[in-house]
Parts: sequence; C-alpha cells; structure tokens
Amino acid sequence: MAATAIQSSPYSKTESYVDNKRKDDIRMANINAARSVADAVRTSLGPKGMDKMISTASGEVIITNDGATILNKMEVLQPAAKFLVELSKSQDIVAGYGTTTVVVIAGALLKQCQTLLSTGVHPTVISEALHKVSLKSIDVLTAMSVPVELSDRESLIKSASTSLNSKVVSQYSSLLAPLAVDAVLNVVDSVNPDLVDLRDVKIVKKLGGTVDDTELVKGLVFDKKVSHASGGLTRVENAKIGVIQFQISPPKTDIEQSIVVSDYTQMDRILKEERNYILGMIKKIKATGCNVLLIQKSILRDAVTELSLHYLAKAKILVVKDVERDEIEFITKTLNCLPIANIEHFRAEKLGFADLVEEVSLGERKIVKITGIKEMGRTTTVLVRGSNQLVLDEAERSLHDALCVVRCLVNKKFLIAGGGAPEIELSRQLGAWAKVLQGMEGYCVKSFVEALEVIPYTLAENAGLNPILIVTELRNRHAQGEINAGINVRKGQITNILEENVVQPLLVSTSAISLATECVRMILKIDDIVTVR
Repeated sequence: MAATAIQSSPYSKTESYVDNKRKDDIRMANINAARSVADAVRTSLGPKGMDKMISTASGEVIITNDGATILNKMEVLQPAAKFLVELSKSQDIVAGYGTTTVVVIAGALLKQCQTLLSTGVHPTVISEALHKVSLKSIDVLTAMSVPVELSDRESLIKSASTSLNSKVVSQYSSLLAPLAVDAVLNVVDSVNPDLVDLRDVKIVKKLGGTVDDTELVKGLVFDKKVSHASGGLTRVENAKIGVIQFQISPPKTDIEQSIVVSDYTQMDRILKEERNYILGMIKKIKATGCNVLLIQKSILRDAVTELSLHYLAKAKILVVKDVERDEIEFITKTLNCLPIANIEHFRAEKLGFADLVEEVSLGERKIVKITGIKEMGRTTTVLVRGSNQLVLDEAERSLHDALCVVRCLVNKKFLIAGGGAPEIELSRQLGAWAKVLQGMEGYCVKSFVEALEVIPYTLAENAGLNPILIVTELRNRHAQGEINAGINVRKGQITNILEENVVQPLLVSTSAISLATECVRMILKIDDIVTVR
C-alpha cells in the first residue's frame, strides 16, 4: 500500500512547482512604467534638446528642459515609476545638475535588465553585477578627471557655461556663468572651504527688462517699495537698520470679542491712548539712532497702521513693511544684526549698519536696495530680470543649476569632459573588463556597457546628427586613446571636448552613475506590489 502511495504522488521529494509568472509580470510592469518616464524626458537631453511646455491644473504654464522640474510637475501614479521622479530629485540634491542624464541612464539600464530577465538570468545576479559596474565606473571616471583649483576662475566659468548651454537662456551664458561663480565664491566659508550653503545666495526675480539686466548685488534687495505714507523717506545714507518682529499698532485682546463704546469722551480717550502707545514705541526706536525699519509681516494683526506710518515718517525713519518670516534669517545674517522681538529689547547694539538704503525704479516697478553693509555676512543677492514670467522662472532655474555646478567643484575639485566622452570611455573600459570576468557576471556587465552609450547616442539624435555614425566614430577615437573625444553639437562633429571648454564637475557624473544603478537595483528586487487600504 505504501509503495502505491509513493507512485501515485505527482512529484518526488526533490521537486516542487512554483508559479513565477506573476512575479515576472509585476517586475516587467514596473520596468516598463519606469522606462516610459525616462523616455518622456529623453528628448530634453543636451544643448540641442527639446523644451517641454507643462500646463498645470491651476492654469499655470511652465516652459523648461530641466529634468527635475519636468518630472516634479508630472503626475506619476505607478509606484515604480515614482522611483525615477525621486531619482531625479536625489541628483538635484547631490549635484544640482544632470537630472535628465541620471533618468536616461536608469531607463537604458532597465532596458538591458529586461533583456537579461527574458533570457532567464536571475534578478539577484543582475543586481550584483550592476553594483560592481557602479564601483568600477567611479574608479574609471576619477582616473580620467582633471584637478581644478578655486583660484582658477576661468575653469569654474567654463563648467558653469556648460550647464547653461542646454537651457532656454543659453544665449546669456556669458553673463550668468561668471555671475554664478562670483556668487558662490562670495559665500565660501574660509573655516569650512568644502561646504557651500546655497541658501546664502538669494535670487530675487523682478519682471521687466531682459536677462541681460541681471546683476549681482553685494547687499540686500527687496522686491517691494518703501512706505510712502505721509511723505515717508525713499533714500537714507549712513543707515542704522533695525529688523523687528513685533507690531507697531494698537494691541488687541487675546480672544475674539467686541467692545461697544457709546460715549464720545471714552472714544476720544481710546484714540488718545492709541496715539500715545504708538508714539511711545517710535520714541524708543528713534532714541537708538535707528533710521531704517524692516518690519516682519504679521498674521495676528496689522504690523503697522496708517497712524504709526505717519509718526515714523515724521521721525524720518524709512520703513519697509511685510518682510516675509522666512527671509528674516538671511537678512539678519547679511546685515550682521539681531532680529528684535519686543520693543523693550530695542537697543543700538542690535542694529545693522549700511552706507545706503534707497528705493530704485525699474521701469514702472520699484525695489529697495541696501548696499555698503558694514561687517557684512557671507551672503550675496542676485537680481534676475526677464521680459515675461516664463523667461524669468527659467532664468532662475538655470542660474540655480549653474550655482550647483560651482558648488560641486567646491566640494570635489575635479573636472571631467562632457559631450558623451565619459560614457563612451566607460563603455570601452568596462567592455574590456567584462571579458576578464567569468560566467553570468561578465555577460551582465557586457549588457550594461551597451546601456551607457545611450547618452552620446541621445546627444547626437537630439542634435539632428546620425547617431549610429557618431557613436561608431566616437568608439573608434576612444580606442585610439583620445579619452576626451566627445560630440561637438555646434559643429556637428567629434572634437577634443576639453579644448572646446565643454566640461562638467566629476561629482555630477559619479553621482549620476551611482544613483541610477541604485535605483535600477531597487526596481529589480521588487517581485510583488501589495496594496493596503
């Protein structure tokens, strides 16, 4: 009987059936969704890349070819596809540039993973090979990089210009690149020279004029006009500036309630008390020698009233009101002063000092400039101009990318050629390395080598060149030892890209490779999606 039971069993002890079809379907669905996101931004890569017009639900229109901005505005629903949106954000945080490149590389790697999976290679084997490719790639890129010093201003400008060449405002790169370099060098801390906080560079946008009118201001700029109530001042020399966070207006009760006053004598008394209260505050402010007041916007009650503005004008104090709360830290750091939260703490030692505070007209609009600040903190302000809001916003995004590129060079002082040169060199050296590796690992590495060629291929394709001819010629030139040969999209041919001044920070390339491989490995490891409601 026992023997019959064993024979009737459909499987032996060493065999088991596992249904892998669902896992494969989930994995392929994830890869396809992520690849579709990469394909959406691929046409935006490079100096000749196309721009995207994004129309939001609120009716706002944005024109840009910045990968991070495009992906950030896209409503991606598939969970794995959201990884590529986060990948672009990560690259923006680490390097601030190369946000399109990192997504395109990830998409190409996923395509190769799809091919490997369909031939029966296990996801774990592919993942391990990817990790080794990432580490080897960083070694190769570091070996072909060129060291740069912060004192070499020309090299920094070349790198910033390369980042601006692919933007809508590329024709203004000769103005914006030196401006970005000077802005970052102004805020570099001598104690920690490798750390740059871009929050110390404030970009103020003002509609009107052209991008040519953009300027670097050593001081502060406010996108608002001074208070003109009762003939208030518009220009003050030898300014003593107070930054206040309290209200120069009559106090209110702590809880919402109405007080009905029917007696005229009592009404007069209330108004008289209000005047005395405000006058007392202004006398204390004037006693310190303060002649410029920056007043923080209040949400509880009016920061200033018409009456208080009248008395401040009589006291010859220039007033800039409605200063945003999040600007206070930057203002106090620049002026080297302290914010004052209460009238009782208003003292001369808490004031900042400047040579000139004035209201400046820019066409029909006005701004307030504070220049010649004594013992100014390590901050700087960039006043960006533009003929319309779309150009203005894109100029700000482009300038942010240029600032990030210079910050990368401060953090990691190495430059590398652009124009697809690093990717082709990686492809060549990793291809030779794949021949040394044995078994399935070498086969996987060989596939990923082909994926890296997507950058020069896309650059040529977006520039209207023949991508197959260009990439073949590039391989040939690199095989002959020309490691800096890259695609010159302006001339439509292959040249020594370092001599053409098309350079980028090493950190941009290394972070793009490491972040892209990390993202692809994560997608590969997912074999099921569990929805929790």
